Amino acid sequence: MSADAIILQRGASHQVARIFIYVCLILFAVVYLMPLLVVVLTSVKDLDDIRNGSILSLPQRVTFEPWRQAWSEACIGLRCAGLRDFFINSVVMIVPAVAISTAVGAINGYALTQWKFRGADLIFAILLFGVFIPFQIILIPMARTLGAIGVANTMVGLIAVHVVYGIPFTTLFFRNFFLSLPLDLVKAARVDGAGFYQTLWRIILPISVPCFVVSIIWQFTNIWNDFIFGTTFTSGENVPVTVALNNVVNTTTGVKAYNVDMASVIMTALPTLAIYVFAGRYFLRGLMAGSIKG
Repeated sequence: MSADAIILQRGASHQVARIFIYVCLILFAVVYLMPLLVVVLTSVKDLDDIRNGSILSLPQRVTFEPWRQAWSEACIGLRCAGLRDFFINSVVMIVPAVAISTAVGAINGYALTQWKFRGADLIFAILLFGVFIPFQIILIPMARTLGAIGVANTMVGLIAVHVVYGIPFTTLFFRNFFLSLPLDLVKAARVDGAGFYQTLWRIILPISVPCFVVSIIWQFTNIWNDFIFGTTFTSGENVPVTVALNNVVNTTTGVKAYNVDMASVIMTALPTLAIYVFAGRYFLRGLMAGSIKG
């Protein structure tokens, strides 16, 4: 067999392998996205359209009335005011929880790597242990603690829970990222007379944007999607939107409005979906930025 024939044969085999890979990827994507397609289609159908068609049939008439009902009229228990107030609860909760846990994690990671002190490795090991503690174990101790300090069944208490549970993760992210930075940066700042926070603010933080993106996306996703902390430590009008979504789906008055339920699901998932669509590539870059050392 000539060299040209061998080259052509190898090229053909590579082409077949590439086509096979693409077919598999497309198949997996279709299977993965099928539930989302069902939810979206159902959310823009009226009840007659849902009864007369299949779950994958296109709507005869697109309507956003289920979305309006989900936002402002859906019944949650005896209260029929929609998800609006509970969506606001989640926003009020997530902004300080993400900001505080990320800020504390940045300071911890900086202190444990660039400003070494005696016992730093032991403290990091203790913090790292918190990453592996199942959150089911801490429910009762945390509930007793929140009651003892007077913030049980409040948004402040729920924010505190997410901050405490998130600090081990954010500390791990920043510690691994800061290990990849040259120590000469901090040493030069010390020689110039910069202190702990001055060095952190002027030298370290400006080059730590990738790690901040990772921490913010991670915390935002975990806190927004949380259900067990919200349903355990809050009740009534203080619950986040994920708990309210569960109550919408489980509340039935008359005919079951599947279109309203599906619209509620999409509304609840939109913030995390949006943050991954617009910042997903920065999340991957940030993960890789701290993967060289540590």
